[in-house]
Amino acid sequence: MRDDPMKLLSRHIDVWLAFYQDFVDESLLSSMRALLSDAERCQEKRFYFADDRQRYLVTRAMVRSVLSRYAGGVPADWVFSANAYGRPAIANASAAARGLSFNISHARGLIALGVTRRRALGVDVENVLARPVSIGIAERFFSRSEVAELARVPADLRQDRFFEYWTFKESYIKARGMGLSIPLDRFSFEFPQERSVRISIDAELNDDEKRWDFWQLRPTPEHLLALCAARLDAESTVLTVRKMTSLAAVEVLDLPLLKAPALSNWGGECPKT
Repeated sequence: MRDDPMKLLSRHIDVWLAFYQDFVDESLLSSMRALLSDAERCQEKRFYFADDRQRYLVTRAMVRSVLSRYAGGVPADWVFSANAYGRPAIANASAAARGLSFNISHARGLIALGVTRRRALGVDVENVLARPVSIGIAERFFSRSEVAELARVPADLRQDRFFEYWTFKESYIKARGMGLSIPLDRFSFEFPQERSVRISIDAELNDDEKRWDFWQLRPTPEHLLALCAARLDAESTVLTVRKMTSLAAVEVLDLPLLKAPALSNWGGECPKT
């Protein structure tokens, strides 16, 4: 339990990173397991591969311990529910827990957890080296404009561009809380300048592109991370990235932004708190 909960306003988005394969100390893993519910401990055992078991354990312990940094309380006491599309949400009734919003993503080697308050949020992280991609995959999932743009990208840069699109798409459908029930080819992204991003949304999705802001970061050379959050009218977003090395040890990272909103008052830096 924290006596001094961390400050988190709606203009703050905190991104927590954990390189779960670095967590090898058995006493630390046991401490993490003690934070889980009985159902979560049972689920951990169901994973066949050791890497999947470790990723699941660190993810669940990370969510619980990080949320307690903002709302106080015991990490083991957090309760979660899921909406009709399977997106998890906080079910605790305490005043400190109400309004907290989080989203999780993981790729080989890395877990990303985004936290904000009273604001829709989606996070996606991908390992760009985990699997090769092709125009054929893009034609199946991307919009026509994205497929055409991807075809124009030099072959040696196409893998990165594919995952730029993919992570932005995943972050958007997760922010809306509807997952893959939203067709990925019914909205598209474009990059008006090298470091800016803009979304276009088909009218059939009943959404307004002006509702959303997007950011992209590269935590490591092999990982790409995208964020989507409901846009604020009056205040710029303060984005902070932290690396979690144990349940107690945290390091603030100074990561440059690869992309930021094309139509907002975002200043192009990644400030620390």
